[in-house]
Amino acid sequence: MRHVEAPCHTSGFCIYCINILDYSSRNPNDILPSERENLTLDKKVIMKSTSLVLAGCMLLSATSQAATNDNLPGFTAGAEVIKVTPSQDQTDLISNIIYSQVKDGMALRQLKMSLLVPRNTDLKPAIVYFPGGGFMSANHDKYIAMRMALAKAGYVVAAAEYRVVPNTFPAPLLDGKTAVRYLRAHAKDYNIDPARIAVLGDSAGGWLAQMLGTTNGNKEFDQGDYVGQSSDVQGVVTIYGISNLLNIGEGFPEAIQKVHQSEAVTEALLVHGTAFRTFAGATIGSDPKKALAASSMGHISGHEPPFLIMHGSADTLVSPKQSAQLYDALKAKHDKVEYVLVQGAEHGDIHWYQPQIIERVVNWFKQTLGAPTK
Repeated sequence: MRHVEAPCHTSGFCIYCINILDYSSRNPNDILPSERENLTLDKKVIMKSTSLVLAGCMLLSATSQAATNDNLPGFTAGAEVIKVTPSQDQTDLISNIIYSQVKDGMALRQLKMSLLVPRNTDLKPAIVYFPGGGFMSANHDKYIAMRMALAKAGYVVAAAEYRVVPNTFPAPLLDGKTAVRYLRAHAKDYNIDPARIAVLGDSAGGWLAQMLGTTNGNKEFDQGDYVGQSSDVQGVVTIYGISNLLNIGEGFPEAIQKVHQSEAVTEALLVHGTAFRTFAGATIGSDPKKALAASSMGHISGHEPPFLIMHGSADTLVSPKQSAQLYDALKAKHDKVEYVLVQGAEHGDIHWYQPQIIERVVNWFKQTLGAPTK
């Protein structure tokens, strides 16, 4: 005897759910004479009966569902009724947070960040995103696809602006460290785990993320607000970032390399400042020691946090060798480092917004920082 479960979604007893004797599945020698007398239906009839039973169950289920819908507030005939099972927390955007006030030329400037905060009580790791802009701009509204993906994974995601040219090094680094200290100082306000804060940046923002990672514990660059908090980071993701200001165009055509030896190129302005009065400006190579001090390659000690380095093989603005040399240097010091070279990707092109890239970064942060804790 086989029990046929009708596709009925009603609770309790359904009159259409019945037991069907499937004699076709039994050995004929096992069927009793009294049973043979009842075998008046052939297999086709049994199958037809089964179909009627199932149809009846579905009709009952639909009728029951319609009756339930009639009781829903706001229901009217023809309305589509769906049931949603919540599986994703809400994410709040907090904009225009002033995390620091700094001198910018002759004026006092307010540096701002925005926060994406999952709305729950979990203790969350935090990630600070630093935007690129060739040392000329730092629009922290960029890369929203990446930032939202990280927030959906449960992280507090900050996006911070920082000082750019004509300000000179170490101004951007001081700002980046202040942003990290701000989050630690306000950890309770946003349910941040202060022991798990990492940084992410692309292009010049990648340079800044690298600088934070390679200067962990260096108090020389802890200036400004919240100096009682640590600026150390527990992970770094750098995307087509600059690791050595001395050779950004390495491997490029000679004409491009000559541009990087100009007094007016942005890396030279970052290190030496703009020409003014008696100062005629200087090339990036005019003081290699000073340029290296403003590069992550000049600070690698073997005590760096984990790094994820990503670069495109077709990048014509920042040489892919910038990432390759950083990877080799960190690996030589036995630091934990991964390097992903994206074939055919250019500087900041559509490759970097694809799910494969975003998921790679999100998964790396999950492995490095761990998940939020209840």
